[in-house]
Amino acid sequence: MADSEKSTPPPLTVKGLQETVDRWIKTYGVRYFSEMTNLAVLMEEVGELARIMSRTYGEQSFKGVEKHPDLGDELADELADIVFVLVCIANRTGVDIETAILKNLEKKTARDNHRHRNNPKLKI
Repeated sequence: MADSEKSTPPPLTVKGLQETVDRWIKTYGVRYFSEMTNLAVLMEEVGELARIMSRTYGEQSFKGVEKHPDLGDELADELADIVFVLVCIANRTGVDIETAILKNLEKKTARDNHRHRNNPKLKI
């Protein structure tokens, strides 16, 4: 087996992500922040994502002193920050995200299985 194959982690499942974050928190983070602190951190991270999105895809521009970020890296990092905090909230409150996502998709499928196809605003 080549060195690059040894260092490549296996694909991350949702359950594996929750376990990985839990391990990280217990190793490096000391403990989970409170639910309200995590909510505030989530809003902060979503704000950072909004700043990048509004300046890259929206009408806002970067300020003169503000460097234009490497979109791929910056966008990926902010999305990862958001997922991390969401997982922290789920772990702190005992939510199994994998089960929640599957139930949510079932709900959306039952409710919206024709809604978007019949929306004239979404026609190509």
